[in-house]
Amino acid sequence: MSTFLMAVFGFILAIGILVTVHEFGHYLAARLCGIRVLRFSIGFGRPLWSRRMGTDDIEYRIGMVPLGGYVQMLDEREDSVPESERHRAFNRQSIARRTTVVLAGPAFNFLFAILAYWVLFMSGVPGVKPVIGEVVPDSPAAEAGIEADDEILRINERGASTWRAASIEMLDAMLANESVRVEVQRGAIRQELELRVPAEDRRELTEPGRLMEGLGFRPWFAVLAPEIGELSDDGPAQRAGLETGDLVRSVNGESVTTWQSFRDRVSARPGEELLLVVERDGETRELRVTPERVDGEEGAQGQIGAAPRVSEELIESMRADERYGPVSALGRGIANTWEMSSLTVRMLGRMIMGDVSLQNLSGPINIAQYAGVTVSSGLVSFLSFLAIVSISLGIINLLPIPVLDGGHLLYLAAEGVTGKPVSERVLVAGQQIGLLMIAALITFAIFNDLLRIFG
Repeated sequence: MSTFLMAVFGFILAIGILVTVHEFGHYLAARLCGIRVLRFSIGFGRPLWSRRMGTDDIEYRIGMVPLGGYVQMLDEREDSVPESERHRAFNRQSIARRTTVVLAGPAFNFLFAILAYWVLFMSGVPGVKPVIGEVVPDSPAAEAGIEADDEILRINERGASTWRAASIEMLDAMLANESVRVEVQRGAIRQELELRVPAEDRRELTEPGRLMEGLGFRPWFAVLAPEIGELSDDGPAQRAGLETGDLVRSVNGESVTTWQSFRDRVSARPGEELLLVVERDGETRELRVTPERVDGEEGAQGQIGAAPRVSEELIESMRADERYGPVSALGRGIANTWEMSSLTVRMLGRMIMGDVSLQNLSGPINIAQYAGVTVSSGLVSFLSFLAIVSISLGIINLLPIPVLDGGHLLYLAAEGVTGKPVSERVLVAGQQIGLLMIAALITFAIFNDLLRIFG
Protein backbone atom coordinates (compact mmCIF):
# COMPACT_ATOMS: atom_id res chain seq x y z
CA MET A 1 0.00 0.00 0.00
CA SER A 2 1.39 3.45 -0.92
CA THR A 3 2.32 6.01 1.74
CA PHE A 4 -0.65 8.21 0.75
CA LEU A 5 -3.20 5.39 0.94
CA MET A 6 -1.76 4.20 4.25
CA ALA A 7 -2.06 7.74 5.64
CA VAL A 8 -5.71 7.98 4.50
CA PHE A 9 -6.50 4.53 5.91
CA GLY A 10 -4.75 5.29 9.22
CA PHE A 11 -6.51 8.66 9.54
CA ILE A 12 -9.99 7.22 8.91
CA LEU A 13 -9.33 4.31 11.28
CA ALA A 14 -7.99 6.57 14.05
CA ILE A 15 -10.76 9.17 13.75
CA GLY A 16 -13.39 6.43 13.53
CA ILE A 17 -12.18 4.78 16.74
CA LEU A 18 -11.77 8.00 18.75
CA VAL A 19 -15.04 9.59 17.60
CA THR A 20 -16.88 6.36 18.43
CA VAL A 21 -15.36 6.39 21.92
CA HIS A 22 -16.25 10.07 22.43
CA GLU A 23 -19.82 9.81 21.18
CA PHE A 24 -20.41 6.55 23.05
CA GLY A 25 -19.66 8.48 26.23
CA HIS A 26 -22.47 10.94 25.43
CA TYR A 27 -24.75 8.08 24.33
CA LEU A 28 -24.23 5.95 27.45
CA ALA A 29 -24.63 8.89 29.84
CA ALA A 30 -27.84 9.96 28.10
CA ARG A 31 -29.32 6.46 28.34
CA LEU A 32 -28.34 6.16 32.01
CA CYS A 33 -29.92 9.56 32.73
CA GLY A 34 -33.20 8.49 31.12
CA ILE A 35 -32.86 10.74 28.07
CA ARG A 36 -34.20 9.36 24.79
CA VAL A 37 -31.54 8.99 22.08
CA LEU A 38 -32.77 9.37 18.51
CA ARG A 39 -29.57 8.80 16.54
CA PHE A 40 -25.96 7.68 17.06
CA SER A 41 -23.89 8.72 14.05
CA ILE A 42 -20.22 8.23 13.25
CA GLY A 43 -19.44 10.65 10.43
CA PHE A 44 -21.63 13.26 8.80
CA GLY A 45 -23.63 13.57 5.62
CA ARG A 46 -25.32 10.89 3.59
CA PRO A 47 -25.37 7.55 5.44
CA LEU A 48 -23.23 4.71 4.10
CA TRP A 49 -24.87 2.35 6.57
CA SER A 50 -27.93 2.74 8.78
CA ARG A 51 -29.99 0.52 11.05
CA ARG A 52 -32.72 1.06 13.66
CA MET A 53 -32.68 -1.04 16.82
CA GLY A 54 -34.12 -1.29 20.33
CA THR A 55 -37.39 -0.33 21.96
CA ASP A 56 -36.66 3.35 21.33
CA ASP A 57 -36.03 2.66 17.62
CA ILE A 58 -32.61 4.36 17.80
CA GLU A 59 -30.95 4.94 14.42
CA TYR A 60 -27.30 3.84 14.29
CA ARG A 61 -25.49 5.13 11.21
CA ILE A 62 -22.11 5.66 9.56
CA GLY A 63 -21.92 8.89 7.55
CA MET A 64 -20.06 9.51 4.32
CA VAL A 65 -17.77 12.23 5.77
CA PRO A 66 -15.52 10.59 8.45
CA LEU A 67 -14.59 13.80 10.29
CA GLY A 68 -16.63 13.53 13.47
CA GLY A 69 -19.92 12.27 14.80
CA TYR A 70 -22.87 13.13 16.99
CA VAL A 71 -25.57 11.78 19.28
CA GLN A 72 -28.99 13.29 18.61
CA MET A 73 -31.28 13.35 21.63
CA LEU A 74 -34.93 14.21 22.08
CA ASP A 75 -35.02 18.01 22.58
CA GLU A 76 -37.90 20.49 22.45
CA ARG A 77 -35.58 23.18 21.07
CA GLU A 78 -35.06 21.13 17.90
CA ASP A 79 -38.50 19.62 17.24
CA SER A 80 -41.92 19.14 18.77
CA VAL A 81 -42.07 16.49 21.47
CA PRO A 82 -45.22 14.54 22.45
CA GLU A 83 -46.49 15.26 25.97
CA SER A 84 -45.87 11.64 26.98
CA GLU A 85 -42.16 11.90 26.04
CA ARG A 86 -41.30 15.35 27.39
CA HIS A 87 -39.86 13.97 30.61
CA ARG A 88 -37.22 12.21 28.45
CA ALA A 89 -36.20 15.35 26.52
CA PHE A 90 -32.64 16.62 27.07
CA ASN A 91 -33.76 20.20 27.71
CA ARG A 92 -36.14 19.05 30.51
CA GLN A 93 -33.34 17.43 32.55
CA SER A 94 -31.63 18.99 35.56
CA ILE A 95 -28.41 20.94 35.07
CA ALA A 96 -26.52 18.13 36.84
CA ARG A 97 -27.81 15.49 34.40
CA ARG A 98 -27.14 17.61 31.32
CA THR A 99 -23.65 18.40 32.59
CA THR A 100 -23.02 14.68 33.09
CA VAL A 101 -24.04 13.93 29.51
CA VAL A 102 -21.84 16.72 28.11
CA LEU A 103 -18.81 15.74 30.21
CA ALA A 104 -19.12 12.05 29.38
CA GLY A 105 -17.70 12.48 25.85
CA PRO A 106 -14.33 13.97 26.88
CA ALA A 107 -14.27 11.69 29.94
CA PHE A 108 -14.42 8.63 27.68
CA ASN A 109 -11.51 10.00 25.64
CA PHE A 110 -9.39 10.17 28.81
CA LEU A 111 -10.63 6.73 29.88
CA PHE A 112 -9.65 5.32 26.48
CA ALA A 113 -6.14 6.79 26.89
CA ILE A 114 -5.83 5.17 30.33
CA LEU A 115 -6.89 1.78 28.97
CA ALA A 116 -4.58 2.14 25.95
CA TYR A 117 -1.59 2.95 28.18
CA TRP A 118 -2.59 0.08 30.49
CA VAL A 119 -2.42 -2.38 27.60
CA LEU A 120 0.83 -0.86 26.35
CA PHE A 121 2.58 -0.99 29.72
CA MET A 122 1.46 -4.59 30.29
CA SER A 123 2.68 -5.71 26.86
CA GLY A 124 5.83 -3.59 27.09
CA VAL A 125 6.57 -0.18 25.57
CA PRO A 126 9.81 -0.40 23.55
CA GLY A 127 12.25 2.42 24.19
CA VAL A 128 15.87 3.48 23.86
CA LYS A 129 18.08 4.49 26.78
CA PRO A 130 18.59 8.30 26.91
CA VAL A 131 22.34 8.21 26.31
CA ILE A 132 23.96 11.42 25.06
CA GLY A 133 25.82 11.29 21.77
CA GLU A 134 27.35 14.56 20.62
CA VAL A 135 27.33 17.75 22.74
CA VAL A 136 27.50 21.04 20.82
CA PRO A 137 30.16 23.45 22.15
CA ASP A 138 28.90 26.66 23.85
CA SER A 139 25.36 25.27 23.99
CA PRO A 140 23.19 25.19 27.16
CA ALA A 141 24.03 21.48 27.51
CA ALA A 142 27.78 22.12 27.26
CA GLU A 143 27.59 24.99 29.75
CA ALA A 144 25.73 22.71 32.17
CA GLY A 145 28.59 20.20 31.99
CA ILE A 146 26.74 17.47 30.09
CA GLU A 147 29.15 15.19 28.23
CA ALA A 148 28.98 12.59 25.49
CA ASP A 149 28.06 9.09 26.78
CA ASP A 150 26.20 10.50 29.81
CA GLU A 151 22.96 8.63 30.46
CA ILE A 152 20.04 10.75 31.66
CA LEU A 153 18.44 9.27 34.78
CA ARG A 154 16.13 11.97 36.13
CA ILE A 155 14.90 15.42 35.15
CA ASN A 156 13.69 17.64 38.02
CA GLU A 157 13.39 14.56 40.26
CA ARG A 158 11.23 12.68 37.72
CA GLY A 159 12.49 9.44 36.19
CA ALA A 160 13.45 9.40 32.49
CA SER A 161 14.26 5.83 31.47
CA THR A 162 13.81 6.33 27.70
CA TRP A 163 14.39 9.10 25.16
CA ARG A 164 10.62 9.52 24.82
CA ALA A 165 10.23 10.04 28.57
CA ALA A 166 13.30 12.31 28.70
CA SER A 167 11.97 14.54 25.90
CA ILE A 168 8.56 14.90 27.57
CA GLU A 169 10.05 15.60 31.00
CA MET A 170 12.55 18.10 29.56
CA LEU A 171 9.80 20.01 27.76
CA ASP A 172 7.58 19.98 30.84
CA ALA A 173 10.41 21.17 33.11
CA MET A 174 11.52 23.86 30.66
CA LEU A 175 8.00 25.34 30.47
CA ALA A 176 7.85 25.64 34.25
CA ASN A 177 11.39 26.76 35.12
CA GLU A 178 14.32 28.72 33.75
CA SER A 179 16.69 26.04 35.01
CA VAL A 180 16.31 22.27 34.76
CA ARG A 181 18.02 19.77 37.08
CA VAL A 182 19.37 16.85 35.10
CA GLU A 183 20.76 13.79 36.88
CA VAL A 184 23.12 11.74 34.72
CA GLN A 185 25.09 8.52 35.05
CA ARG A 186 28.73 9.07 34.04
CA GLY A 187 30.62 5.82 34.29
CA ALA A 188 30.19 4.68 37.90
CA ILE A 189 29.29 8.16 39.15
CA ARG A 190 25.92 9.93 39.33
CA GLN A 191 25.94 13.68 38.90
CA GLU A 192 23.23 16.33 39.11
CA LEU A 193 23.72 19.19 36.66
CA GLU A 194 21.82 22.44 36.20
CA LEU A 195 20.72 23.16 32.65
CA ARG A 196 19.78 26.83 32.24
CA VAL A 197 17.45 27.78 29.40
CA PRO A 198 17.34 31.50 28.53
CA ALA A 199 13.75 32.76 28.47
CA GLU A 200 14.22 34.26 25.00
CA ASP A 201 15.14 30.83 23.59
CA ARG A 202 12.17 28.88 24.97
CA ARG A 203 9.71 29.69 22.21
CA GLU A 204 12.13 28.53 19.51
CA LEU A 205 12.95 25.36 21.46
CA THR A 206 9.26 24.41 21.58
CA GLU A 207 9.08 24.15 17.78
CA PRO A 208 8.55 20.54 16.66
CA GLY A 209 11.81 18.57 16.64
CA ARG A 210 13.91 21.45 18.01
CA LEU A 211 14.11 20.76 21.75
CA MET A 212 17.04 18.40 22.29
CA GLU A 213 19.16 19.65 19.41
CA GLY A 214 18.41 23.26 20.41
CA LEU A 215 19.66 22.53 23.92
CA GLY A 216 22.88 21.25 22.39
CA PHE A 217 22.88 17.47 22.51
CA ARG A 218 21.91 14.60 20.26
CA PRO A 219 21.03 11.00 21.08
CA TRP A 220 23.83 8.46 20.97
CA PHE A 221 23.93 6.30 17.88
CA ALA A 222 26.22 3.52 16.78
CA VAL A 223 28.47 3.96 13.77
CA LEU A 224 27.21 1.13 11.57
CA ALA A 225 28.60 -0.29 8.35
CA PRO A 226 26.46 0.32 5.22
CA GLU A 227 25.30 -3.31 5.25
CA ILE A 228 21.71 -4.21 4.36
CA GLY A 229 19.94 -5.91 7.26
CA GLU A 230 16.21 -5.86 6.49
CA LEU A 231 14.20 -5.06 3.37
CA SER A 232 10.58 -3.90 3.15
CA ASP A 233 8.39 -6.17 1.05
CA ASP A 234 8.15 -4.81 -2.51
CA GLY A 235 10.05 -1.66 -1.52
CA PRO A 236 12.39 0.16 -3.95
CA ALA A 237 15.45 -1.64 -2.54
CA GLN A 238 13.91 -5.09 -2.94
CA ARG A 239 12.63 -4.32 -6.45
CA ALA A 240 16.10 -3.10 -7.43
CA GLY A 241 17.61 -6.46 -6.45
CA LEU A 242 19.26 -5.55 -3.13
CA GLU A 243 19.56 -8.46 -0.68
CA THR A 244 20.22 -8.89 3.02
CA GLY A 245 23.96 -8.88 3.63
CA ASP A 246 24.83 -6.60 0.69
CA LEU A 247 27.56 -4.11 1.60
CA VAL A 248 27.08 -0.74 -0.14
CA ARG A 249 30.37 0.69 -1.39
CA SER A 250 29.27 3.80 -3.29
CA VAL A 251 26.26 5.87 -4.40
CA ASN A 252 26.53 7.61 -7.80
CA GLY A 253 30.29 7.19 -7.67
CA GLU A 254 30.63 8.67 -4.15
CA SER A 255 32.15 6.32 -1.60
CA VAL A 256 30.14 5.48 1.53
CA THR A 257 31.71 3.97 4.64
CA THR A 258 28.87 4.23 7.18
CA TRP A 259 25.13 3.61 7.15
CA GLN A 260 24.58 7.27 8.07
CA SER A 261 26.42 8.51 4.96
CA PHE A 262 24.50 6.02 2.80
CA ARG A 263 21.16 7.09 4.29
CA ASP A 264 21.99 10.78 3.84
CA ARG A 265 22.67 10.31 0.12
CA VAL A 266 19.44 8.35 -0.38
CA SER A 267 17.39 10.81 1.69
CA ALA A 268 18.67 13.81 -0.32
CA ARG A 269 17.48 12.40 -3.68
CA PRO A 270 13.79 11.48 -3.57
CA GLY A 271 12.52 10.30 -6.96
CA GLU A 272 16.01 10.25 -8.54
CA GLU A 273 17.58 7.08 -9.87
CA LEU A 274 20.74 6.15 -7.95
CA LEU A 275 23.59 3.89 -9.07
CA LEU A 276 24.71 1.69 -6.18
CA VAL A 277 27.87 -0.37 -6.13
CA VAL A 278 27.47 -3.23 -3.66
CA GLU A 279 29.62 -6.13 -2.53
CA ARG A 280 27.90 -9.54 -2.36
CA ASP A 281 29.70 -12.81 -1.62
CA GLY A 282 33.04 -11.22 -2.49
CA GLU A 283 31.80 -9.92 -5.86
CA THR A 284 31.02 -6.32 -6.87
CA ARG A 285 27.67 -5.55 -8.48
CA GLU A 286 25.96 -2.43 -9.83
CA LEU A 287 22.27 -1.86 -9.04
CA ARG A 288 19.94 1.03 -9.83
CA VAL A 289 17.32 2.12 -7.29
CA THR A 290 14.88 5.06 -7.19
CA PRO A 291 14.02 6.27 -3.65
CA GLU A 292 10.35 6.89 -2.92
CA ARG A 293 9.42 10.45 -1.99
CA VAL A 294 8.19 10.75 1.61
CA ASP A 295 6.95 14.13 2.87
CA GLY A 296 7.65 14.88 6.53
CA GLU A 297 8.38 17.71 8.97
CA GLU A 298 11.82 18.26 7.41
CA GLY A 299 10.49 18.33 3.84
CA ALA A 300 10.65 15.71 1.10
CA GLN A 301 13.02 12.81 1.73
CA GLY A 302 13.94 9.67 -0.15
CA GLN A 303 13.43 6.17 1.24
CA ILE A 304 14.21 2.77 -0.31
CA GLY A 305 12.79 0.45 2.35
CA ALA A 306 16.05 -0.85 3.78
CA ALA A 307 17.41 -1.03 7.33
CA PRO A 308 20.99 -1.63 8.52
CA ARG A 309 22.28 -4.83 10.04
CA VAL A 310 22.49 -4.32 13.80
CA SER A 311 23.87 -6.91 16.21
CA GLU A 312 21.49 -8.26 18.87
CA GLU A 313 24.07 -7.38 21.54
CA LEU A 314 23.99 -3.71 20.57
CA ILE A 315 20.18 -3.66 20.48
CA GLU A 316 19.93 -5.22 23.94
CA SER A 317 22.52 -2.84 25.41
CA MET A 318 20.46 0.21 24.39
CA ARG A 319 16.95 -1.19 24.96
CA ALA A 320 14.90 0.21 27.83
CA ASP A 321 11.44 -1.34 27.58
CA GLU A 322 8.80 -0.23 30.09
CA ARG A 323 6.81 -3.25 31.27
CA TYR A 324 4.63 -3.69 34.37
CA GLY A 325 2.16 -6.13 35.93
CA PRO A 326 -1.60 -5.52 35.53
CA VAL A 327 -2.03 -3.41 38.70
CA SER A 328 1.15 -1.36 38.28
CA ALA A 329 0.42 -0.90 34.57
CA LEU A 330 -3.02 0.56 35.37
CA GLY A 331 -1.47 3.01 37.84
CA ARG A 332 1.17 3.95 35.27
CA GLY A 333 -1.56 4.39 32.64
CA ILE A 334 -3.50 6.79 34.88
CA ALA A 335 -0.33 8.72 35.74
CA ASN A 336 0.78 8.90 32.10
CA THR A 337 -2.65 10.16 30.99
CA TRP A 338 -2.60 12.83 33.69
CA GLU A 339 0.95 13.91 32.82
CA MET A 340 0.20 14.16 29.09
CA SER A 341 -3.08 15.99 29.75
CA SER A 342 -1.37 18.46 32.08
CA LEU A 343 1.44 19.07 29.60
CA THR A 344 -1.04 19.60 26.74
CA VAL A 345 -3.04 22.16 28.78
CA ARG A 346 0.13 24.05 29.72
CA MET A 347 1.30 24.01 26.11
CA LEU A 348 -2.04 25.47 24.96
CA GLY A 349 -1.89 28.13 27.66
CA ARG A 350 1.67 29.08 26.75
CA MET A 351 0.72 29.22 23.06
CA ILE A 352 -1.94 31.80 23.89
CA MET A 353 0.62 33.78 25.90
CA GLY A 354 3.15 33.53 23.05
CA ASP A 355 5.72 31.51 25.02
CA VAL A 356 5.29 28.35 22.91
CA SER A 357 5.55 28.11 19.15
CA LEU A 358 2.24 27.91 17.30
CA GLN A 359 3.89 25.40 14.96
CA ASN A 360 2.96 22.75 17.54
CA LEU A 361 -0.64 22.91 16.29
CA SER A 362 -1.16 19.97 13.95
CA GLY A 363 -3.96 19.61 11.43
CA PRO A 364 -5.52 16.67 9.60
CA ILE A 365 -2.60 16.32 7.16
CA ASN A 366 0.00 15.85 9.89
CA ILE A 367 -2.30 13.61 11.91
CA ALA A 368 -2.91 11.48 8.82
CA GLN A 369 0.83 11.16 8.19
CA TYR A 370 1.48 9.99 11.75
CA ALA A 371 -1.53 7.68 11.61
CA GLY A 372 -0.19 6.05 8.45
CA VAL A 373 3.31 5.64 9.90
CA THR A 374 2.05 4.16 13.19
CA VAL A 375 -0.38 1.78 11.47
CA SER A 376 2.53 0.52 9.35
CA SER A 377 4.74 0.16 12.45
CA GLY A 378 2.38 -2.15 14.33
CA LEU A 379 -0.21 -2.23 17.10
CA VAL A 380 2.02 -0.80 19.84
CA SER A 381 2.87 2.34 17.83
CA PHE A 382 -0.72 2.83 16.65
CA LEU A 383 -2.17 2.38 20.15
CA SER A 384 0.32 4.90 21.56
CA PHE A 385 -0.67 7.35 18.81
CA LEU A 386 -4.38 6.82 19.56
CA ALA A 387 -3.81 7.50 23.27
CA ILE A 388 -2.09 10.84 22.59
CA VAL A 389 -4.71 11.97 20.06
CA SER A 390 -7.53 10.84 22.38
CA ILE A 391 -6.13 13.03 25.17
CA SER A 392 -5.87 15.98 22.77
CA LEU A 393 -9.44 15.38 21.55
CA GLY A 394 -10.73 15.33 25.12
CA ILE A 395 -8.96 18.58 26.02
CA ILE A 396 -9.95 20.42 22.84
CA ASN A 397 -13.59 19.47 23.37
CA LEU A 398 -13.46 21.04 26.83
CA LEU A 399 -12.37 24.43 25.48
CA PRO A 400 -15.08 27.08 26.14
CA ILE A 401 -15.92 27.43 22.44
CA PRO A 402 -19.57 27.24 21.30
CA VAL A 403 -20.37 24.00 19.35
CA LEU A 404 -17.78 22.13 21.47
CA ASP A 405 -18.62 20.37 24.74
CA GLY A 406 -16.85 23.16 26.63
CA GLY A 407 -19.22 25.70 25.05
CA HIS A 408 -22.24 23.68 26.20
CA LEU A 409 -20.77 23.57 29.71
CA LEU A 410 -20.43 27.37 29.56
CA TYR A 411 -24.13 27.68 28.69
CA LEU A 412 -25.06 25.36 31.54
CA ALA A 413 -22.93 27.39 33.97
CA ALA A 414 -24.71 30.57 32.83
CA GLU A 415 -28.06 28.87 33.34
CA GLY A 416 -27.02 27.83 36.82
CA VAL A 417 -26.12 31.44 37.68
CA THR A 418 -29.14 33.16 36.09
CA GLY A 419 -31.71 30.46 36.81
CA LYS A 420 -32.95 30.33 33.20
CA PRO A 421 -31.72 28.70 29.97
CA VAL A 422 -29.63 30.66 27.49
CA SER A 423 -31.88 32.26 24.87
CA GLU A 424 -32.28 30.85 21.36
CA ARG A 425 -30.75 34.02 19.95
CA VAL A 426 -27.59 33.60 22.03
CA LEU A 427 -27.37 29.91 21.06
CA VAL A 428 -27.55 30.70 17.33
CA ALA A 429 -25.01 33.53 17.62
CA GLY A 430 -22.72 31.34 19.69
CA GLN A 431 -22.93 28.53 17.15
CA GLN A 432 -21.93 30.88 14.33
CA ILE A 433 -19.03 32.31 16.34
CA GLY A 434 -17.93 28.82 17.38
CA LEU A 435 -17.95 27.53 13.80
CA LEU A 436 -15.87 30.52 12.69
CA MET A 437 -13.36 29.91 15.50
CA ILE A 438 -13.09 26.20 14.66
CA ALA A 439 -12.71 26.98 10.94
CA ALA A 440 -9.95 29.51 11.69
CA LEU A 441 -8.17 27.03 13.99
CA ILE A 442 -8.33 24.22 11.42
CA THR A 443 -7.16 26.55 8.63
CA PHE A 444 -4.15 27.62 10.69
CA ALA A 445 -3.36 24.01 11.62
CA ILE A 446 -3.49 22.97 7.94
CA PHE A 447 -1.20 25.90 7.12
CA ASN A 448 1.27 24.52 9.70
CA ASP A 449 1.00 21.07 8.11
CA LEU A 450 1.82 22.48 4.68
CA LEU A 451 4.76 24.42 6.13
CA ARG A 452 6.16 21.19 7.57
CA ILE A 453 5.91 19.53 4.16
CA PHE A 454 7.04 22.35 1.86
CA GLY A 455 8.69 24.82 4.25
